Amino acid sequence: MEKIIPVDASLVRSWIGAKLSPADVEEQLNKSGFSEENIAAYLREYKKERYAARRFNGFVCAGVGAFLGFLSCVLSIINPIPELYHIILFGLTSVAILIICLGLYFVFE
Repeated sequence: MEKIIPVDASLVRSWIGAKLSPADVEEQLNKSGFSEENIAAYLREYKKERYAARRFNGFVCAGVGAFLGFLSCVLSIINPIPELYHIILFGLTSVAILIICLGLYFVFE
């Protein structure tokens, strides 16, 4: 049975805030005298938290891009300002697609 090792969440958040690499985190834990099991648990939690923040940013980007795409679609259909039709249709739609792709990159990486 696997032994549950308590991990200090505030310490992990401070490493994420300082933008330390996993190698730096491991080195810092080695200097503090942690065991190999504790180091592995802290590294797992560090990577999990870092990827969760990145995934959240990805969903935000995808949501903003989807909203811009919807707005572009509606504005293209109702055509409130005929002079801006091509800018809305091609420009805003392209920007929306790029933001959605960026968001999906963050989510699936």
